[in-house]
Amino acid sequence: MTALAHTDVTASDGTRLRRWERAPADATEAVCFVHGATYGGRSAFAPDGFSWLDAVADAGRAAFAVDVRGYGDAERPPELDVPAADNGPVVRAPTAASDAADAFTAIRDTYDTLHLVGYSWGTITAGHALTADGFDADSLVQYAPVYSPPASRRDYYAPGEPPKAYRHVDRDTARDRWRAQRDAAVPDDAFDAFWATLDESGQRVRDETVVAPNGTLADLAASIDDPQYDPADIDVPTLVVRGSRDTASTRDDALALYDDLSTPDATYAELAGGTHFLQLEENRERLYDAVEAFHDRVS
Repeated sequence: MTALAHTDVTASDGTRLRRWERAPADATEAVCFVHGATYGGRSAFAPDGFSWLDAVADAGRAAFAVDVRGYGDAERPPELDVPAADNGPVVRAPTAASDAADAFTAIRDTYDTLHLVGYSWGTITAGHALTADGFDADSLVQYAPVYSPPASRRDYYAPGEPPKAYRHVDRDTARDRWRAQRDAAVPDDAFDAFWATLDESGQRVRDETVVAPNGTLADLAASIDDPQYDPADIDVPTLVVRGSRDTASTRDDALALYDDLSTPDATYAELAGGTHFLQLEENRERLYDAVEAFHDRVS
């Protein structure tokens, strides 16, 4: 497989974004992925050998993933280059949603159909893009969504006291978070490919450590009391899908999102044994197939 292509896109305020691309020349449909709270688009969706973008392209659709500002190889906000305590949380969902819309609007006219896929915090971003920014998509997948999490998660999401601009995440912490959701060990090949992709990106700050903006944590904490978008305003076919062992995206929360949708074409799916990182796991093909089948049906 050839190297993943990319295009740098300028956001409405002049910030440089990165759009990763795997686009067959004859594709008439596009699938556009929005990453979660900690890892950028390429590490979340296209590590070598574990690429959801490749799977989409192999099925005949163009695949794109955005790095919003502060993630992957997009431009860093200046707040990420000074002490974290100097500023409050940066890159909240409205900013990320605007970035995603800017990255994907540029290719909207190239394809007859555009499918939007949000992942984790990216489901908040995608939901906001559709409901508040008026982004034009033909369908929505909310994968591993965090919508209105329980109050017990408030301390977990806290961005510091006082709230800080960003956080550092090291390799061991990333592996331990994944391992905590599994009966078996994290697959070494998948984790190594994921981390290598992340370590090559602009999020790297030193050996085995990356930086992530804390606007995500502020959004997630705020969602406990006030969901950050209204699913009733989504009017396109929507699939809500999660892995059954995912402790970040709980069944109760995902079903609450599903129940609050008003679109007449809403589907809920749960894949046995999958964690919050199902797209990289042994049974990832089940996730790919479920989303592809949804796209086939609604196209």
